[in-house]
Amino acid sequence: MTDVKVNYKNILVPVDGSKEAEAALERAIKVTLQNGPDAKLQILHVIDTRSFQSVTDFRTTMVEQVADTAKKTLETYLEQAKSAGLENVAYAIEYGSPKSVIAQQAPSKYGSDLIMIGATGLNAIERLLIGSVTEFVTRVSKVDTLIVRS
Repeated sequence: MTDVKVNYKNILVPVDGSKEAEAALERAIKVTLQNGPDAKLQILHVIDTRSFQSVTDFRTTMVEQVADTAKKTLETYLEQAKSAGLENVAYAIEYGSPKSVIAQQAPSKYGSDLIMIGATGLNAIERLLIGSVTEFVTRVSKVDTLIVRS
């Protein structure tokens, strides 16, 4: 078998503040650096708008507060990537179902050729009942997906 080296140029790393997501970010920074100066890292946070639908007194200020918190965390991640030597890095906040945004919408929108995602933090019962975002992404995404374990 011949040695195959794949150069990924648009890496997507979804983050949610978990230790698994932070491990994926660390690995994604390294992989992006290894793929040369043309490689880009897109850090993504998805705000699950479905979680706000059950709130009876829904206000846009709630969503804005969640987005502000996410933005502060993403700014920290952006600095972490830049401190590691990445120049071609950006972050985005998207709204909707994390499963479909990460697996389908974001790779198309950002031209991603690799998704690096943290292993799920759910236990077996939770995965059975609600399903894991990571499991869904690996099944549905049309681009290569690498699961990073913390």
